Amino acid sequence: MMPFRVLVAVALLIAATCRGFAADVVFPPGAHVGMKPLVGLNRAKSFIGFETEDQGVKVLIADLPADAYAEVVSAFKANPAGTGNIKPESLETPAGLAYYTVESGRDGASNVRRYSMILPGPTFSGYVAVQVPENASKIYTDDAVRQMFATAQIRNEVPVDEQLGMMPFKVTELSGFKNIRMLAPGAALLLADGDEKALETKPFLLLGIIGSAPATPDDRGRFAQQIATTIPGVRDGRITMSEPIRIDGQAGFETRIDAVSGKDNTPVTIVQWLRFGAQTSMRIIGSSPRTDWEKAFPRFRAVRDGIQPRG
Repeated sequence: MMPFRVLVAVALLIAATCRGFAADVVFPPGAHVGMKPLVGLNRAKSFIGFETEDQGVKVLIADLPADAYAEVVSAFKANPAGTGNIKPESLETPAGLAYYTVESGRDGASNVRRYSMILPGPTFSGYVAVQVPENASKIYTDDAVRQMFATAQIRNEVPVDEQLGMMPFKVTELSGFKNIRMLAPGAALLLADGDEKALETKPFLLLGIIGSAPATPDDRGRFAQQIATTIPGVRDGRITMSEPIRIDGQAGFETRIDAVSGKDNTPVTIVQWLRFGAQTSMRIIGSSPRTDWEKAFPRFRAVRDGIQPRG
């Protein structure tokens, strides 16, 4: 039997090896990428990722398009030496082979060390960016950040409740939509029947907050029609109706548009609802192929009517 003092020594060695990391992989709310954050890093308050208490060290986690990883791999193979004295390195992770870079820079008047890593994902590329100020570089060293990167994992789906919990309002009715995805952390949410490669071929909803509101009630119609022209992916749009309504007791505006969308020029009907606040507006955009509009519109309205304020 191994002597007790040897067991103690082994335990201390293991503890010393692992003391710089959290015990388990942590997925920040809304993130597809998780890792074992270095000691001193906690959930960030204003972005998806981690940060130190003084907000000096930041670890930003985001999704990039699926083909971004392949583009990085191709660039690495074409020029392994890198450019501008920045040489990409490869790294094995539980998520697969990752590529990362390290460079020095400045953030205002401070010297910083910056690290960027990209990971393969099923329908996205995982991305992690780290910034370490000079006064923290003795703790958060190049080797320590590399070891943290090596723990990165991917989860294919972010739980729906987790995504909904990040929005500034409650969504109590999903109306049968199965594809739920946060497009901008805490700001924009997609509810769809189809996948994002051919979104316009089936009904979908976009929910979000815009940081503006009409100055006076008389400006609401102009504001609603003007912002309706900014709906992405729409061509040959024609406003068929635009009128004031009440949404959950608040002033709002409903605008409908006939247009075409997508590479196949799918005829669609779109509804835009605005619910006005003092300085911001809630914006809800529902789009459906025109042939499915009669069934889709009640679903859109059910989601709209199920949105409630938090607190």
